[in-house]
Amino acid sequence: MITKDLFNQDSEIEKPIFSISDYIKLLNVVLQKCEAKIMGETTQVQISKPGHVYFSLKDKKDGSIINCVIWKYNYGLSGIQLKEGLEIVASGAPSIYAPYGKFSFQAKSIRLVGEGKLKEEYERLKKELTEKGFFAEERKRALPLYPQKIGVITSKRGAVIHDLNSNLGKFGFKIKLVDSLVEGQDAVKDIFLAIKTLKKQDIDVLVIMRGGGSLESLLAFNNEALVKEVVDFPVPVIAGIGHDKDVSLVALAADVMVSTPTAVANLLNQSWERASLEIEQKENYLFNSYNNRLLRIKSQIEQLQFKLNNRLETIFRRYQEIENKLKISLEKISYALTTKKNTIVSLIKLISRSFIESLETAKQQIKTREKTILSNNPERQLKLGYCLAYAKGKIMKKTEDVKIGQDFDLQLVDGIINSEVKNINKNGKLKRKP
Repeated sequence: MITKDLFNQDSEIEKPIFSISDYIKLLNVVLQKCEAKIMGETTQVQISKPGHVYFSLKDKKDGSIINCVIWKYNYGLSGIQLKEGLEIVASGAPSIYAPYGKFSFQAKSIRLVGEGKLKEEYERLKKELTEKGFFAEERKRALPLYPQKIGVITSKRGAVIHDLNSNLGKFGFKIKLVDSLVEGQDAVKDIFLAIKTLKKQDIDVLVIMRGGGSLESLLAFNNEALVKEVVDFPVPVIAGIGHDKDVSLVALAADVMVSTPTAVANLLNQSWERASLEIEQKENYLFNSYNNRLLRIKSQIEQLQFKLNNRLETIFRRYQEIENKLKISLEKISYALTTKKNTIVSLIKLISRSFIESLETAKQQIKTREKTILSNNPERQLKLGYCLAYAKGKIMKKTEDVKIGQDFDLQLVDGIINSEVKNINKNGKLKRKP
C-alpha cells in the first residue's frame, strides 16, 4: 500500500513523487481515519451565505486552537445556535481544503457541554417554539379509531420495543420498525432520517420511543429540526420518551405524549379494547333480548295452542252438526232431482217435436225467399241484356247523376265498358233497331 509505505521510514522502496493535489487527497484519506470527538470553547464564529458555519475551538488549558467547519445540513440538525464562548463537543474528522491548503476539523455534529448550558439552551428553544405555536393544544390531532399500521422509531436492541410488543393486544397490528439511535446528540441524524423514511410509508400512527433519562441523554429530542418534523408529520404522533422534570421538546410537540412503552401500547389498544367491550356488551344485550323474546313467544304459543284446541273442538262439533244436516239435505235433493229428471225427459220430447216442426217450416220459407232473391238478382237481369251504369262508383238512376264529358262505366254480363257522356236527352226514349 502506498499510504503504508509513505509513512514507513525503514522502507527501501523509493518514495513516490506526488502532485500537490494528489498528496492532499492522500492526506485526507489518512485524516478521515482520525475521526474523534473534541471539546473546546467556540471562538471566531462565522456563518456563510449558504448557511455553513466556520468557527474555532480553543483549549481552556493552554489556548490551543483548531479551525472547524460544520455544513448547513448538520448544523440545522444540531439544534444549537453557535456563538462566542460556548463550550461544545464536536464529532467529526480533520481534512485539508485543497484550494487554500487550509487544515480544519469538519464537524458532523455538535452539542453543548455542561448541565447549565444544556438547560439554558433547552429553555431558550422551548420559549421560541412555544411562541411559534408548536406546542399548542388546538394544533394537536386526535388518534385515529382502530389504528393498525404503526410506524415505530426506537432502538431494536433495547427493552423498549420488547415492552411495546409484549403489551400490544391481538388486534392485527402491523408494526413498521425503523431502528435508530436514541441516545445523545449523535442520535439526531438517525431519528431525522427515520422520520423521513416513515413519512413515505402507509401508516396510521407514528410512535417515537426510548426510556427516560437525564437532560443530556435526551439531547436529541430537544432538537428544533426534529420538533418541526413531528409537527409536520402527516399522521398523529405518539411520543413515549419518558418524563423527567424537563419534558423533551419532541414529546411536547407530539399529538400525544406518554411516559413508557407500556403506556404507548395501552394507548394503541384503547379504542380496540373499547370496541371489544362494546361488542361483548352488545352480544350480551342481544342474547338477553333474544332469550326474553323467546320466552315471550313461547308463552304466546302456549296460549294460542290452548285457544286453538278449544276452537278445534268447537269446529268439530259444528262439523258433525253440519254433516248431519247435509245428509238430510242431500236426500231431499236426490228425491227432487229424480222428480225433475222425469219432468225434463218429458219436456225434451216435447221440445224435440216442436223443433222438428219449426225446422220444416223454416226450410219451406227459405226456399220461397231463395226463389224471390234469384228472380231479383241483378246478374240475372244482365244475362237478359240489361246493364248497370256507374258514375263515380255509384249506380246511375237519373240523368241528373252525370254531366256531359263525365266518364262512366257500363257493367255487362261479361265485363265493363268505360265510356264518356256525349249528350243528355231528358225524357227521351231509346229506339231499338230490329
